[in-house]
Amino acid sequence: MPRKELKVSGMSCGHCKAAVEAALKTLNGVNEVEVDLKSGKVIVDYDEGAAAEQELTEAIKNAGYEVV
Repeated sequence: MPRKELKVSGMSCGHCKAAVEAALKTLNGVNEVEVDLKSGKVIVDYDEGAAAEQELTEAIKNAGYEVV
């Protein structure tokens, strides 16, 4: 499974972390999500055949955060 690291701005609390995790976990093919609030990094383990990188970034944007 590929592991993609994304830099996300706008996350500052546990609610932000939970919102990003929930948004990504709704996508088919996403197996695991790790959010580090301090660094603003989101690491996603996913199946490239089921989810495209563009879908990951769109899910984060739809949750109200920006992928930088």
